Amino acid sequence: MKSNASDVVFRTKDLTKVYDTGEVKVFALAGVDLKLFGGELAVLLGPSGSGKSTLLNILGGLDHATDGQVWFRDLELTKLRDRGLTRFRRDHVGFVFQFYNLVPSLTARENVQLVTDVAPHPMRPEEALERVGLFHRMDHFPAEMSGGEQQRVAIARAVAKRPEVLLCDEPTGALDSKTGIQVLEVLKQVNEDLGTSTIVITHAAEIRKMAHRVIWFQDGKIAKTEINEARLAPSEIVW
Repeated sequence: MKSNASDVVFRTKDLTKVYDTGEVKVFALAGVDLKLFGGELAVLLGPSGSGKSTLLNILGGLDHATDGQVWFRDLELTKLRDRGLTRFRRDHVGFVFQFYNLVPSLTARENVQLVTDVAPHPMRPEEALERVGLFHRMDHFPAEMSGGEQQRVAIARAVAKRPEVLLCDEPTGALDSKTGIQVLEVLKQVNEDLGTSTIVITHAAEIRKMAHRVIWFQDGKIAKTEINEARLAPSEIVW
């Protein structure tokens, strides 16, 4: 699915996040104005400490802004208290992190079911695992799986709730490039088949070539944005 410039999923205005260490104030975000669009696959790039993960956490309702505003469609997230943010996360957002955060004592199917039991309109765990190519591994435990397989279970868990947005923080960071490409293929497929707006943070700059749009961060601000007129398939990316 191509991104739809008329369908704004997230919008931020002068978004600021300050960490006060007592002696000095650190601006993780220093006035970010950004729009993210329906069906878009966006890649966020920038050095460590440039504000990428802080932005993702605020968009996903995991953290509060110090100042500024954030909207998810017509819902102003910056006005919500913790209970409202919890409901927002449950109903609209899927998360994928660098480390898979699977429950070791549960099978792949049971790990996905943790989400489907509480989501309002979930897909079946079996369907979610089939989407990531792991239908045949659904009764295996995390310790019986490779890192790439565990990350695909984590993606299945994230998409099983049918989220409108999928927020991915270094989803290939703990994987070798061959396994990472398999994970990127799954993210691309979810974005295209389900129309899920997908935001990917990565340190591997070459991954930007699969995105609709690339957003570069520097010192808590957006340094520049790029649109890829021609995108590469994950299998064509080398990093």
